[in-house]
Amino acid sequence: MYNATYTLVSSSWSEDIEDNVKMPQGPINEHTPLIQVVRVSPRRHRYSHGRLRRFCTALLACSLIVVLILFLLPVSLLPFNSPAGDPSPSLWSYAPWAAPFPHKDWPHGDGMSLDVLEGILLETPREDKAREWSSYYASGPHTAGKNLSQAIWTKVRWTEFGLSDVNIVSYDVFLNYPIGHRLALLERSDEALSTTDKKQWHVKYEASLEEDVLEEDGTSGLEDRIPTFHGYSANGNVTAPYVFVNYGTYKDFDDLIEKGIHLKGKIALAKYGQIFRGLKVKRAQELGMVGVILYSDPGDDGDITEANGKKPYPHGPARNPSSVQRGSASFLSMGPGDPTTPGYPSLPGAPRRDTNGSIPSIPSIPISYRDALPLLKALNGHGPNASSFNKYWQGGGLAYKDVEYNIGPSPDTLAVNLVNEQEYVTTPIWNVIGIINGSIPDEVVILGNHRDAWIAGGAGDPNSGSAALNEVIRSFGVALKGGWKPLRTVVFCSWDGEENNLIGSTEWVEEYLPWLAGSAVAYLNVDVGTVGPHFTAAAAPLLNKVLTAGTRAVQSPNQTERAQSVHDLWDKKIRTMGSGSDFTAFQDFAGIPCIDMGFITGKTDPIYHYHSNYDSFDWMRRFGDPGWRYHVTVTKLWSLIAASLIESPLIPFSAGDYAVALQRYLHDATAVPSSSSPLSSSQSQSQTATAAGPQPPLNANKHQSSAAADSTAAAAEDESLFPSLTRNLEDLRIAAEAFDAHVADLADRLREDVPWWKWWQRVRLFYQARAANAKYKLLERSFLHPPGLDDRPWYKHVVFAPGIWTGYSGKTFPGLVESLERGDWDNAKRWSSIIARLVRNATTLLS
Repeated sequence: MYNATYTLVSSSWSEDIEDNVKMPQGPINEHTPLIQVVRVSPRRHRYSHGRLRRFCTALLACSLIVVLILFLLPVSLLPFNSPAGDPSPSLWSYAPWAAPFPHKDWPHGDGMSLDVLEGILLETPREDKAREWSSYYASGPHTAGKNLSQAIWTKVRWTEFGLSDVNIVSYDVFLNYPIGHRLALLERSDEALSTTDKKQWHVKYEASLEEDVLEEDGTSGLEDRIPTFHGYSANGNVTAPYVFVNYGTYKDFDDLIEKGIHLKGKIALAKYGQIFRGLKVKRAQELGMVGVILYSDPGDDGDITEANGKKPYPHGPARNPSSVQRGSASFLSMGPGDPTTPGYPSLPGAPRRDTNGSIPSIPSIPISYRDALPLLKALNGHGPNASSFNKYWQGGGLAYKDVEYNIGPSPDTLAVNLVNEQEYVTTPIWNVIGIINGSIPDEVVILGNHRDAWIAGGAGDPNSGSAALNEVIRSFGVALKGGWKPLRTVVFCSWDGEENNLIGSTEWVEEYLPWLAGSAVAYLNVDVGTVGPHFTAAAAPLLNKVLTAGTRAVQSPNQTERAQSVHDLWDKKIRTMGSGSDFTAFQDFAGIPCIDMGFITGKTDPIYHYHSNYDSFDWMRRFGDPGWRYHVTVTKLWSLIAASLIESPLIPFSAGDYAVALQRYLHDATAVPSSSSPLSSSQSQSQTATAAGPQPPLNANKHQSSAAADSTAAAAEDESLFPSLTRNLEDLRIAAEAFDAHVADLADRLREDVPWWKWWQRVRLFYQARAANAKYKLLERSFLHPPGLDDRPWYKHVVFAPGIWTGYSGKTFPGLVESLERGDWDNAKRWSSIIARLVRNATTLLS
């Protein structure tokens, strides 16, 4: 049966159609019908699987729609904001084949997990290796600019440990070296008082200015041992009366002036301690004094003294009477580094500036308490006695030697001749820099220790830290050989020139500041790794959490109970950042959060002979760390803290800790007494912050919510003085705690397994982590004020700086506090505004 259909017949038919059409009979003309019945065959199916074809067509269409959704949805849901320094993630970053991660196993470790890495870092350090490194570094003189052989040796060792990128970086810096010195107590008769003839003076006592050569101490008798002297001390030959000035603090000098003691034209005899030695010289110079003599008084040695029956080193733990503390007399609180190139690196050809205001213009020398005895005893009965002053003048330790601690001045029949000869030169110093490149090049963790020492030894300062740094690098080298690659770049630094004025680290930071500003996560410093059994640390509040976690993870060598950690035996106090070591340029100039840590002596431990020939390998072997166990302990602490910062997908900072600390700092600042500021007397008496005293240490173990409550209560008291700043700090605290909570949520999600078919969620987490890390990284930099502090522009940080008259201990909100101490309320308000603006910037960053 055929189907019929109608069609229009044209004058040109195809042959195929003709075969199937019944054509009309006869000739075709205008009468021929145009519509004809055309017979066709049944419809043929072109494909044999029609249903499958329709299914595939529908599937393809749905796939295109899904792909379109997957590419359009991230525009509104996925992060496209770029962390500082990163190229913005594009839509293509979320494609399955894009692989934006630092390595394929992110957020897990590359080559090994963090747990495995930590196991290596705990198992690798060895006591015999620490002893070996200590023996080398402390075997001979290695002052700044004269230790190239040690720099080369260090580079070779680090390369052997597995570092492929190790370089020696040099700077041309301004240094001094000792030529000669003299200290003599001169006497003349009463009859000669009317004449100025120098021949009337006779030497009553000639100071040896030497430390005894000890048979039991191998480096104390080296022919090339270093004389006693002060770095950056001025040349001079002065003869003048002298005055005992206690510790030579700013307040001590004020006490003398109040007592009517005439200081101009005289020589100061001061005890070491309380403040940086250079600031003693600075204040004496400002008051018109002509020279300074510094000695270590055994009254500061606690119970470990000869007066208490303890034998002196080498036969016992007490101070050797001939020991002398060398050290720098620079004006550290005005700025570290090469004093001729403040704020820029001392590269060859760099312009040099005058050192006026950076180093002393009057001579100074260090002496032993044995050499100080004749000078102190000669003052007996002359001037007021120290007992008539306040409590800070009490406690001299030489009463058993018949010293009465009278102030003087010395009588007209006595004078001191002080001679100081130094050679000043511009000479190279050498930093050793080792690098392990990480998968994220713009996140960098830096570890450092200085190598130079004032003496042939230096087994405690700095080479206990040097030995530990070698073991840290050797431990990471073992991990590298095991297949580990760090997430973040690691930089190891062996600094030169620290002792003189923190020169090597400061010049390096000044040279690489643009790179550090964009990349540095943290700097971990160990100067004195160990000289005793008591852990001590200073840290930026951002790092409180990671520091505390590290102490919990390392066993203490001093086990009073089974399995005690360093944390168990630690007093849990974290000092604020000040100065005095190589963290200064990182924290106070570049705004990079720092930790400085080590093990120190306590009241009942053997006396550490700081900057003396007796800071030797033999002292360390017998008294400091006989089993080298604390060398290994500080190595493990250093390594684990570094590993956490290097490997954690999210930088383990705490913005909340920082914000709470800032509120506490403001509360402390408002308690500074000043007659010119509108602080009430009750407020002034409620706190103990002073110009010369260190700030109260931070308690890293304090629960954050409790700390926040305390700071909120304190804020109510502070608001009447600095209302804007108080409110801004509270806003920062709220933002910081919210940001920490956001990061904690990210950390929880990173620990979850993301199915392969949700690859875009993993990409999203990665970019969120990068953004969070960038904010943590830049938070410390938010508190930099480019013009710097008043009268000391090198210090850029508005939160942390050394006290202008302490040098070592940290001053919080230094611009504000020092204005209040001077009674300059207008300047205090100016600094309050500056700080408030930077706090708002930090809040915006975290928000």
